[in-house]
Amino acid sequence: MGRADPEEGQLPAPVKPPDGGWGWIVLFGCFVITGFSYAFPKAVSVYFKELMKDFHVGYSDTAWISSIMLAMLYGTGPVCSIMVNQFGCRPVMLIGGLLASSGMILASFTTNIIELYLTAGVLTGLGMALNFQPSLIMLGTYFDKRRPLANGLAAAGSPVFLSSLSPLGQVLLEKFGWRGGFLIMGGLLLNCCTCGAVMRPLDMGMKRKMEKAKDKYEAKEMLPIGGKSEEGISTTDGTKKAKKAKKKPKKGKKLLDFSIFSNRGFIIYTISKFILVLGLFVPPILLVNYAKDTGVPDTEAAFLLSIIGFIDIFARPACGMVAGLKWVRPHVAYLFSFAMLFNGLTDICSARASNYTGLVIFCVFFGISYGMVGALQFEVLMAIVGSQKFSSAIGLVLLIEAFAVLIGPPSAGRLVDALKNYEVIFYLAGSEVVLSALFLAMATYCCLNRGKNKEPPPEKNPSAGGGSDTEEAESDVQEDEEHSSDNHQPPHSTDNTVVVTSEEANHVAEEQSGEGGGCPEGDGEVLARDGCNTDQTVERDSF
Repeated sequence: MGRADPEEGQLPAPVKPPDGGWGWIVLFGCFVITGFSYAFPKAVSVYFKELMKDFHVGYSDTAWISSIMLAMLYGTGPVCSIMVNQFGCRPVMLIGGLLASSGMILASFTTNIIELYLTAGVLTGLGMALNFQPSLIMLGTYFDKRRPLANGLAAAGSPVFLSSLSPLGQVLLEKFGWRGGFLIMGGLLLNCCTCGAVMRPLDMGMKRKMEKAKDKYEAKEMLPIGGKSEEGISTTDGTKKAKKAKKKPKKGKKLLDFSIFSNRGFIIYTISKFILVLGLFVPPILLVNYAKDTGVPDTEAAFLLSIIGFIDIFARPACGMVAGLKWVRPHVAYLFSFAMLFNGLTDICSARASNYTGLVIFCVFFGISYGMVGALQFEVLMAIVGSQKFSSAIGLVLLIEAFAVLIGPPSAGRLVDALKNYEVIFYLAGSEVVLSALFLAMATYCCLNRGKNKEPPPEKNPSAGGGSDTEEAESDVQEDEEHSSDNHQPPHSTDNTVVVTSEEANHVAEEQSGEGGGCPEGDGEVLARDGCNTDQTVERDSF
């Protein structure tokens, strides 16, 4: 009642997430997309030595390929949000898969490093960005009660793909060279299109079918049997079209919703995440060189990253399961703060590790804490803004993180060159992560929890976010039922009741049972199969 039609550019009526069913297919697609998005920029590093020989460039020149990929993944967040809000998740992901694949295929024919930047860096990076963000949006649409577990399982794609793409890249390099490897990698990225194809919208089909059955039943209930029924149906359809024509001048949906900056929780999360990214990625980037400087052999030093990846595979789903517990989920922001604090203290305590055993212990604890952070970061954002505004929120957050990514690791590298001391870098990175954890916990407690106790609870608003999407959808259903019961008029008592009424009602009810049963809800008549009086009608709202 009073909701906008999605065809007119307004937010669609919330549909209760199934928390399963086709959602598991969506989850698998998100798992694959997350793996490609985070692991692919790191996996292409196995080709750098061959690229340096062919193009006669240095390591820093080839490293820009991975940096440009990550910059596109983070920096194009608002562009992805605008495209998703305008065209939907599925079309954007299909285009993104084609761009990512074509970028690597074209890169196999390049003749200089600049062309590699434009193809493998810009084009492939943009394609992965157009897949990553919509996949997370669809995951939040299909899951509510099991959303923490779903986020944890999807986030596990990053370490799984990293542990598989790097060895695969090495094999392809040895058998086909870097050009053949890029060509085959481009073919693998076409799987992003398959993942995009399974991201079907949740609410559009259900709403159209309910409206069609509702209008058909109303026309047959109000008019006699025969030719007038068909006439009534056509009249009702014409009235519906006239209603839509009158509503067309309404303002369309915002392509990028900046109103989320009025949400204090979002501001706190964004500041905390910016500080976190400054130091989060520094230890794994410098770990191998740090180990080599302490006298660890090259093969054993490279194995340290494999330890982190292996632990990370199990830490993310496990943390997602813990976050989904009833007594933990309301306080998921504090669990995220604990994960960041754990990660920061691990960096600080391991800064003086001087032997291989100490570095292995560091990798185990870093893998656990890093997996916890990865599993919770988007779950906390979904809990703060809600699924209705998540598409805009994640785009803006990724853009802000892009600046931190460009500041943190390069600054750490310059300090290493200047100080020739890795211990200071680990202390600095750990301190930044600890600061972000303390800021998030203290700001959440002081600014949000205390504010809730002092201020009266706001009215429910489906588009405002900040609560459970399931509760928002259920509240909308209750409002529809209450409004319909207010307009309910008792039928006239007559002996000549139309016999076909129950038959037609059963026919419509069977149509509804195929869509999950229950009573159709909307702006018109309410029909219930169990417990609804099929001989009673409810008048439509005035157009």
